[in-house]
Amino acid sequence: MARVLVVGAGLTGALCAALLRRGHPVSVAVWEQALDSGGRMLTVQSARDPQCKADLGAQYVTRTPRYARQHRSFYDELLTQGVLKPLTSPIEGMVVKEGDCNFVAPQGMSSIVKHYLKESGVEVSYGHCVTEIYLKEDKWEVHKEVGGSEQFDIIILTMPVPQILQLQGDVQNLISESQKQQLASVRYSCRFALGLFYEAGTQIDVPWAARYILHNPYICFISIDNRKRDIDAQGSGPSVVVHTTTSFGMENLEKSIDDVQDVIVQQVSSILPGMPRPASTTCHRWTYSQVTQAIPNCPGQMTLHHNPLLICGGDSFTRSNFDGCLESALCIMEALKPHL
Repeated sequence: MARVLVVGAGLTGALCAALLRRGHPVSVAVWEQALDSGGRMLTVQSARDPQCKADLGAQYVTRTPRYARQHRSFYDELLTQGVLKPLTSPIEGMVVKEGDCNFVAPQGMSSIVKHYLKESGVEVSYGHCVTEIYLKEDKWEVHKEVGGSEQFDIIILTMPVPQILQLQGDVQNLISESQKQQLASVRYSCRFALGLFYEAGTQIDVPWAARYILHNPYICFISIDNRKRDIDAQGSGPSVVVHTTTSFGMENLEKSIDDVQDVIVQQVSSILPGMPRPASTTCHRWTYSQVTQAIPNCPGQMTLHHNPLLICGGDSFTRSNFDGCLESALCIMEALKPHL
């Protein structure tokens, strides 16, 4: 039985783990450098109340007519099981193209990732940061930042491309110059996301669930997150999510989180005067927020070595949305077929 390592417990990695378990006799391990799954579908919770949640990454899923047909079974599964539901709350400034449908995740966007990880049956190993990959006869020897090494027959890399290029060991020499150039051409936007958590009973009196902020150099989006997800906050308390502009993210990428948070809070107060004081806050730096320039021709995956197989995928090889990650995972599965 082949041992397969999936590096990254974001959406692409979770989909790969789930798809591998659908009829393939393999042993699957998932390593994630963070302490929770979700990747850029990150959902955080209040330190005081686990039921008070906030989506700090992706906010909702947009399904186009093309993918409504192409990925119908995946959408049907998520809707039937209540992981997704139609977005019905008012989003001010949202542009909806004809035929598009938008969905929210009532339990937070990371619940989509957790759904696929649960289906895979894999226990994710958190705090596992891959640093080196060596070719040992016909297997891969994978080293992590803390702890020893393990051997695998197949590796699937789903982390952001800059982190792939930083890997040490034999992998450095196994990636062709052409592939390195293609990988190095990927570009990401960066931004900060702030989550504000409030005590139960707090009222936030605005007529919308979320609002796109125009012509503001600091903030581009504010969401009353529980309202966006159509969750009654009476039992716990409302949560607010603030996304900065990508230009602000780039300019302040190296600054301390505390300094950046102070600026964001100040800007929120000027946009929404009279906002109540939150019970707790959390600020996240998205160094790799969304792919602005993908691998040329969007191939879905890139095979770095054939035997043993080393393959990489994710939204860098398609586009930064649910369907892009799913498309990449399906391309990876197609490339894996001869090796399973």
